[in-house]
Amino acid sequence: MLEAEVGKLLRSRGLTLAVAESCTAGLLGMRLTEVAGASDYFRGGVIAYSNAAKAEVLGVLKEILEEHGAVSPECARAMAEGARRLFGVDLALAITGIAGPSGGTPQKPVGLVYIALAHPGGVEVERHEFRGSRQGVRWSASEAALELLLRHLQRR
Repeated sequence: MLEAEVGKLLRSRGLTLAVAESCTAGLLGMRLTEVAGASDYFRGGVIAYSNAAKAEVLGVLKEILEEHGAVSPECARAMAEGARRLFGVDLALAITGIAGPSGGTPQKPVGLVYIALAHPGGVEVERHEFRGSRQGVRWSASEAALELLLRHLQRR
């Protein structure tokens, strides 16, 4: 189980984690807290589903939202940085995307998701295009976020 593997590494390294979620609407936080003892490293999360929540809670600049949109690498980066700052943690994951079944455009299709990991050395952002149902896209996004975190922890 990916979340257990991540949890073991976070605990052994004494690192803390928070999340900022949009299209996954709490799924990532739920998966992380399925692991017994997750309170040792998981501090909390924000479901910033609206642009207003992204701006007001996470501090995403309105210029980012207006110029690049909520589904963009710039927004994912700002969400992760905002969650890291808000919770005072070592690491923060952010997910923003279009889960569908509607809402996509030719430039930003359904299934487009950006995932960001903020850490003391900076921010890593990944772009993904997932296929499948709304729930499938959300699950794939949460899985990719955990994999990004795992790869980061394995490099440390």
